[in-house]
Amino acid sequence: MTVFRKPAARWMRASLRSFGSDRIEHYAWFLLAMALFGVGHGMFLGVQDNYLAWLGIGKAGRGVVEFFREMPGLMLMFLLALFHRMAERHILKASMAIGITGVVGILLVGSEALPAVVFLVVFNIGDHLIMPVRQSYAVHAAEPGREGRALGFMRGLENLGRVLGLMLVSGIFLIPAVQVDRDGGGRLGYVAVYLTVIAFFAAAIAATLGLRRSAGSLERRRLHIHPKYRIYYILEMFYGARKQVFLTFAPYLLILSYGAGAEYIAGLLGLCALINIAFNPVIGRIIDRLGYRTVMIGDTILLFFVCLIYGFAHRLFDSRTAFIVISAAFVLDRMLSNASMAASVYVGRISDDRDEMTTTLSTGLSINHLVSILIALAGGFIWEHVGVELLFSLAAAMAVGNSLFAATVPKVERDAAI
Repeated sequence: MTVFRKPAARWMRASLRSFGSDRIEHYAWFLLAMALFGVGHGMFLGVQDNYLAWLGIGKAGRGVVEFFREMPGLMLMFLLALFHRMAERHILKASMAIGITGVVGILLVGSEALPAVVFLVVFNIGDHLIMPVRQSYAVHAAEPGREGRALGFMRGLENLGRVLGLMLVSGIFLIPAVQVDRDGGGRLGYVAVYLTVIAFFAAAIAATLGLRRSAGSLERRRLHIHPKYRIYYILEMFYGARKQVFLTFAPYLLILSYGAGAEYIAGLLGLCALINIAFNPVIGRIIDRLGYRTVMIGDTILLFFVCLIYGFAHRLFDSRTAFIVISAAFVLDRMLSNASMAASVYVGRISDDRDEMTTTLSTGLSINHLVSILIALAGGFIWEHVGVELLFSLAAAMAVGNSLFAATVPKVERDAAI
């Protein structure tokens, strides 16, 4: 064990040096909160698709659910504007409290699909509110020129938590009593998972109590749309389109076409998170060393081939082999999603201050989700009435467009960073 502890300790010390404690006080509490949040968030996402299938929601219905589930992302720039007088540490608390409300609601409504979807939307309000705030917090806690490493370290900790959360999901669904209940059409496993999610979110809120107010003005811009971010906005449109196909339909492809159970999906997501514990900081270092533009381009080139695997594996291989190949593509897909950090670093480099970055990221996410909700509806219809091949072929085309446009992103020198 000593052989592994020493490298891990060196990695931890090196990663922590990416943060500047004089920039934001008590960032260690922030990192702990993100790790605890990662556990609960991983557990929730680990059963989400299987739970929706258990509710009887089919292919086209999954697209409709995704339309409403992503609405908080579309409204994010306006939701965050409501908190313009609230310090970021309080937004973190409020976000997780809203998430808890959504989980409690899902527990209470039982097998009723419509109320469950309503509370799924509530959960996603909290989930989306936390996205730009945690990225901005991490970037501005970093030493100049080490923003990518700081983001990578934060995401690595989140993935460490996610691994634990997904292991807990798999463990819960492997309990004999839970398996018997599931075979009988029950939801005992889901109830156990959701209660545990609530406990971890509550612990994350407790960790944020250690955060102190950072220096500077409390009030931030309600909305911020500026021409200098136009490239970022367009990149978010591309990213919203192609990522929605994967987040919505890749797990459903494994579940509906290959019979993947909750424990398998959770295990697969756990493997992704385990890999990303180390891969996130690597991506962060690559961003700092090679530049965010290089990462943006490379990410989408690889994604093109992942799309083709999703869409055509069943035509190239037998069912068992196709299942394995698609599962491998699923893991690679989740690894590539970490490259989205590059866009956050780019925004951080051209922002005038932290508050501008937070509002810009929220605007970008809203643009991202405007495209996402349309893709969710269209994707479900395409899969149901045309076929999975066309769905992922269109995603491959969007990946190509994303790569070509990423090549136009200008390089901003480090001395221009905040």
